[in-house]
This record gives sequence, C-alpha cells and structure tokens, in this order.
Amino acid sequence: LCPPAMSRRVVRQSKFRHVFGQPVKADQMYEDIRVSKVTWDSSFCAVNPKFVAIIVESGGGGAFMVLPLAKTGRVDKNHPLVTGHTAPVLDIDWCPHNDNVIASASEDTTVMVWQIPDYVPVRNITEPVVTLEGHSKRVGIISWHPTARNVLLSAGCDNLVILWNVGTGEMLLVLEDMHTDLIYNVGWNRNGSLLVTTCKDKKVRVIDPRKQEIVAEKDKPHDGARPIRAIFMADGKIFTTGFSKMSERQLGLWDLKNFEEPIALQEMDTSNGVLLPFYDPDSSIVYLCGKGDSSIRYFEITAEAPYVHYLNTYSSKEPQRGMGFMPKRGLDVSKCEIARFFKLHERKCEPIVMTVPRKSDLFQDDLYPDTPGPEPALEADEWLSGKDAEPILISLRDGYVPVKNRELKVVKKNILDNKPPPGHRRSHSTDPEISRPALEEVLEEIRALKETVQAQEKRISDLENKLCQFTNGTD
Repeated sequence: LCPPAMSRRVVRQSKFRHVFGQPVKADQMYEDIRVSKVTWDSSFCAVNPKFVAIIVESGGGGAFMVLPLAKTGRVDKNHPLVTGHTAPVLDIDWCPHNDNVIASASEDTTVMVWQIPDYVPVRNITEPVVTLEGHSKRVGIISWHPTARNVLLSAGCDNLVILWNVGTGEMLLVLEDMHTDLIYNVGWNRNGSLLVTTCKDKKVRVIDPRKQEIVAEKDKPHDGARPIRAIFMADGKIFTTGFSKMSERQLGLWDLKNFEEPIALQEMDTSNGVLLPFYDPDSSIVYLCGKGDSSIRYFEITAEAPYVHYLNTYSSKEPQRGMGFMPKRGLDVSKCEIARFFKLHERKCEPIVMTVPRKSDLFQDDLYPDTPGPEPALEADEWLSGKDAEPILISLRDGYVPVKNRELKVVKKNILDNKPPPGHRRSHSTDPEISRPALEEVLEEIRALKETVQAQEKRISDLENKLCQFTNGTD
C-alpha cells in the first residue's frame, strides 16, 4: 500500500483541470480571408475587445485586415485593408492602452503605427499616424510596453532591438551588440522593466533595456537547432519552448536566481512546428500553439514542484496558420470564458472559446481576479528616466465595455523647442514663441478639416451599408 501522502497526491487540486475548448458556430467565424503565406514564425493575428486584425496576402506590398469583432461571416472581397508597407507585413500588435491603435512591422524595414476608426472605412487605410525608421533590414517583431504609454519595441533582422516613443516618433533606446544573430522573439516582464529574448545563437538573454545591459544569460536551454521562444511569468520566472537534440519539442521553466538548471523540463512530441506560447497571468495557464499543428495544449504553472502541470489538449482537424489571443478584458465573464483564441486557417479565422464550466450564473471571483485595464501606469519619459509601475488593474465583475475611439496624437519634437541656454537669449524678433499662435491656428484648422473628412467618410460608409441592406432586401 502506498503511504497516505502518496495516495493524496494522485489528484492535484486545481480549478482549471476541466478547462475545455470549443469552436464557435460556423456563422460566428470570419470567412473568405486570404491569410498571408509568408514564412515567418509570428502569430499573424492580433485581437482586442474591439477588433480582430489579420495579416493577409496582398499584391505589390504588405497589408493586414481589421474587422470589428461583431462583423462575422463572409468578408466582402472589397473590405478595406491597411496598406502602407511596400513589402509583406511580418508582425502586428494592438496597443494595450488604446484599442484603436495598432502597430505593424514589415520586410520593408519600417514599423508603422495606425489609428483604426470605430466605423468601417470606405477605402483602404494608407496613411499611418507615424512611420518609425531605424532598422536596416526587415523588422519581424513588435511589442508594446505593458505599462508605459506609447512605448513600442521593434526587433529586426539587423539584430537590433529599438525602443520608440510613438507619441513623438523618436527612438528612445537602441540595443545593439547584444545579439550576434537573428532574434527569434522578445517579451516584456509584467511591469516592463526587463526583456527576455531568444536568438539563433541558441542563447536566452534577460536584458535591462534602460541600462542597456544583459542581466542574465542561458546558453542552449534546449539543445536542438530549431527556434526557441521565451516569455516571462508574472513572478519573474522564464518559460521556454524549443527542441531537444533528437528534435523532440520541449518546454522549460527557469528561475533567474539559478539560470543554470531548469526547474522543469518536459519532452512533448516530435513535430517540427515552432510552439508559440500564450500566457494568462491571472490563471497562470500557458497555452502552446504550434504553427501547422491542429491542437492547443495547455499547462498550469504553480509555485510548487513539479511546477508545470499538463491540463489538457484542444484538438481539431485543421492545422493553424497563426493564432490571436484575446486580452482578459475582451472575454465573456457571464459564460466563464477564461481564454479565446482566433485560429487562422488558409481562408478563414475561427474563434475558439475556452471555458471553465460552473453551475452558478453568478460572477466567479476566483476565475477573474482584477486584470490589467486600458490605462497606462506611466508616461514614456517617466519610464525612460527609471520609474517602474505595475499594470493598473480593473475588475471584470460587470464585464468590460471598450472606451470610445481615442486618437493617438504624435507631436514631433521640434528643433525650435530646444530653448537656447540662459544668457544667450536673442532679441524678440527671432523668438519662436511669437509665431506660436499662428501655428496653433493652422493646426486647429487642419484638425477641423480632418474631422469633417472623417465625418463625411462615416456618412458615406453608413449610406453604403444602408444601400447594401436595401439591395439585399430587394433581391
């Protein structure tokens, strides 16, 4: 007979043991989308409580499509795209602090930041709010800072990581001479004070971007030659996916205090698709989606051994081309939904809902601790000067209602704003302050014109929609 302690440990207590996934009904999918065929290991899909954005095939440049979440079903072949890049788009990321702002990274070496209106525009969106130029080769990775407003990271095939202030369009920091080869992925920790990167040179690095120094490094966390991915857990540990020497897919959990040995290392299967990890800090669940796989595996990470607990696998017939992961505030708390994936097929996007079945209709506090809301905790210059702040949390008790369209304003730093040092003040005739009111007036006029144009576009769009309903009704 096994001792009582052993028999008790057979079944581990966890409220997430029965998470189960199911696809939505056919009419809730997004059909007729030509998903990009570019070979690049990013997720090709980004979602937030308002929109789903998908990188698509496009002739003569790079484009992605943005659909309001509610606009399910067949997508009109003339649905406007976001087209500004001159080569394929490789990565897209919604701003965590403004649901109408998305960034895109492209083979054309630029990063563009876009304002997406709440209404469906009539024509393609071709004018980014700001274009960020600083990489000399294609840019494959972008990621917004989790707590500071307007701070965006990009990583390119020039082995550079650049941090930008999107609100001024300027580079804040350039991390060079840290990566000797292609960067596979970059992730922030919870308060955005550290980065974790993986690289073709088989190293995982933990970087303090403001000190521009590597604070920890692990050579070959996985022995295989294929790409490694790494993400931060909420408690500062690092979770990795990679391959063994025998090409088996592995996952690992590491503690920075002792980066030499993993606190958990598990073999999974022999498949060559890179595992993209998606992490929910509120439930401590990591979901692994392999590109080209037809399954999503999920694991609970706990503070006690064996640390990484396999929960279940969601299986389907079709392989995934990419995957979007909804932030917590975009989920339906009344249905006990704890995660929602947007799985890309060749020609469609299929939402998959993960729920924890409960008998009660009441709000389930234990499933929904307060979660990061849309307000940034810091301004870009505060963060740059060394301040850190945890995300500002919100309760989901009454569900989350997305905020109305907030415009991203970019104020380019003006040379005239650099005040001459005291004692060198010129005579009033050359003082830039004098022309300030005139400049303000012109800017005000431009803003008013922009608003008029937007209002007219919305009106045209509404009329077109009405016409469609009318013609559909008379068919």
